[in-house]
Amino acid sequence: MNYQRRKLLLSIHDVGPAFADEVGRHADRLAAAGVAHRYAMLVVPNHWGKAPLMGSDFGTKLRDWASAGVEMFVHGWFHRDEARHDGAADRFRAKHMTAGEGEFLGLTRTEAARRMADGRKLIEDIIGRPVTGFIAPAWLYGDGAREALRDNDFALAEDHMRVWSPRSNAVLARGPVITWASRSRARIASSLFAAGALRWALKPASVVRVAVHPGDVHVDALNRSIDRTIRTFTRSHRPARYADLLERAA
Repeated sequence: MNYQRRKLLLSIHDVGPAFADEVGRHADRLAAAGVAHRYAMLVVPNHWGKAPLMGSDFGTKLRDWASAGVEMFVHGWFHRDEARHDGAADRFRAKHMTAGEGEFLGLTRTEAARRMADGRKLIEDIIGRPVTGFIAPAWLYGDGAREALRDNDFALAEDHMRVWSPRSNAVLARGPVITWASRSRARIASSLFAAGALRWALKPASVVRVAVHPGDVHVDALNRSIDRTIRTFTRSHRPARYADLLERAA
């Protein structure tokens, strides 16, 4: 498969006023890597209920990025998980796969649909154009969230292992996201190991996904690993937009 057909999908998570500096540093890193504006931002309307996007100066930056070509995704509403999880599997995922941030893991269909719709309207009003899709915080979806995706007619969604179209349930890309964790020394070490292994394992993949988070910028080892990962894949894969997957499927 040639370079033009292989795609590299890059994303900055948890975008909003709470992490304005960190998001800007990630955007600068991508610009320095020659990616230009071919990446996505996952926007949180009110991170943990303490950083509302509405009325903030950050909205102007968001609109400028979108006008330059950066894709925008709705990334929950609060990002914080306040639901009670009855099933053992969901309790495990809520506790071990994220630090209390799987907002859409335990929501009902009605509540998930409301937050999705409110987030979409707010972000689209700010950027002046449609969002590309919805990605749940921590990539965690409960049954209610999966049903609500169809209610809101999002073109694209993503979890740890795939990108799909909620409209048709068609899977558009498969494979793990390369990402990093900065919450503890153990998680830093394990994510560095995983990134190194995936740089080798995913070389033949037609679509590679790389996701960064605000906390990454404060750990030098993670910064070096992110830079190396981007350099590695930009040699073999073309930085692309998530929406390109829909064109390929069509």
